[in-house]
Amino acid sequence: MTQQFAGRRVVTNMSLSLDGHYAAPDNPVDMSWVMPYATTDVARDHLTGLWQSATTALLGRVNAEGFLGFWPTVIGMEGADPRDEGFAKWLVGADKVVLSSTLDSTPGKAPWDRTTVVDRPAVDVVTDLRKTGGGDILVLSSASVIKALLAADQVDRLALTVFPVFLGGGPRLFDDGLPTGQWELVSQSAGEHGTLALVYDRVR
Repeated sequence: MTQQFAGRRVVTNMSLSLDGHYAAPDNPVDMSWVMPYATTDVARDHLTGLWQSATTALLGRVNAEGFLGFWPTVIGMEGADPRDEGFAKWLVGADKVVLSSTLDSTPGKAPWDRTTVVDRPAVDVVTDLRKTGGGDILVLSSASVIKALLAADQVDRLALTVFPVFLGGGPRLFDDGLPTGQWELVSQSAGEHGTLALVYDRVR
């Protein structure tokens, strides 16, 4: 029988190319291929539906530096989409946990407000977070964190945006050897440029 997790729900969000990659082969940190699709209504509505029930953001270091370097600048930006500004305000105000072996994990020394830096396996961190109060734990586009949680069958809701582009190679989110199990499609929507937003819940 599949383990039933108590406490808070773990929700992961990732963008994928149509051929199943989350980054290009030549530059894994270059996400410029996402940008034409990330600003579509379906992508913005998809993200809004995820953060509204979450109170904690869980990120790897690279994504934390990218997200927290950019999104706070959206607040008050002229012409900003209200959904983008809403996410930015949520991210600034939410409790943030950043997994890193290089950032200073001394309490109070994190480079961002309301942030705790931990140098521990993602599965252990999630196990502890589940025992605390609050809403969903939202893992934002941090592939290494999501892959570790999938391998440990610790993901309760799997959210994907699929963009109609072939990257022709690069890292994949779903490795061979993941725990077998069933997922239920709880929402689907399609939008501009063929962008597809999917949300699956783990059947336990």
